[in-house]
Amino acid sequence: MDATRSPRPAVARISDTVAAELEKRILEGSLKPGKRLPSERDLAAELGVSRPSVRAAIQQLAARGFLVTRHGEGTFVTDRLQAHFADPWQEMLQGQPLLQRDLLEFRQMLEGQAAALAADRATDADLERLDAAYQAMEAAYAGKDMVACIDTDVAFHQVIAEAAHNVLIGHLSASLMRVIHGHISHNLEHLQARPQRWGQLQDQHRAIWQAIHDRDPEAAGRSARSHIGFVRESMAETAQEEERRNAARRRLGETGG
Repeated sequence: MDATRSPRPAVARISDTVAAELEKRILEGSLKPGKRLPSERDLAAELGVSRPSVRAAIQQLAARGFLVTRHGEGTFVTDRLQAHFADPWQEMLQGQPLLQRDLLEFRQMLEGQAAALAADRATDADLERLDAAYQAMEAAYAGKDMVACIDTDVAFHQVIAEAAHNVLIGHLSASLMRVIHGHISHNLEHLQARPQRWGQLQDQHRAIWQAIHDRDPEAAGRSARSHIGFVRESMAETAQEEERRNAARRRLGETGG
């Protein structure tokens, strides 16, 4: 072999390193589903490697389903880590209402731990993101746009999950929110119609936010668990009210017939 010729394995090792770096960013949430990757040129300059190495790394992650390249648009992060968990559970939740209770119980454990870890591990950058998410949610709650309320509520809880600096918590939280998004929407609509309960919900979010800022893991975990307990009660109340309305309509139908 010509000693002056660069061996191919070196290029493969560099591309593997680039692939591992991009995979890490996907896992930690700095590259989120739907996000467009920087250009090959920009990534190569940032990582100090050649464009062919970046290209090979992207092809490697695309083959594993983490990235997808769209002609003329660029390369994007897929939702593989979330969709494979969420899709079957969403389908079962529709046919098995009792799963809602179990999902909320799991959410209570997950978010309690996430808030406690966030209070202990959040960096200054995490707290800046938390403040921005909290302020956006407060602004949405003050208005009447329910879509904005739902989106900012979900974003607030996801920022906390990511501030826990545990990749499994971050991705499980995102997947769980995807599974129960419809139930969150239904519950917020129920609470918004009841000013006192709506105010309680805002107070609970404020308590979680404050405890994380105070670096108090015990208070943060307790506030998060209490919040989900409140959500569970509210959703049960909503279900009871719907059943009463359905029963009343059935009785009205019998009378009218």
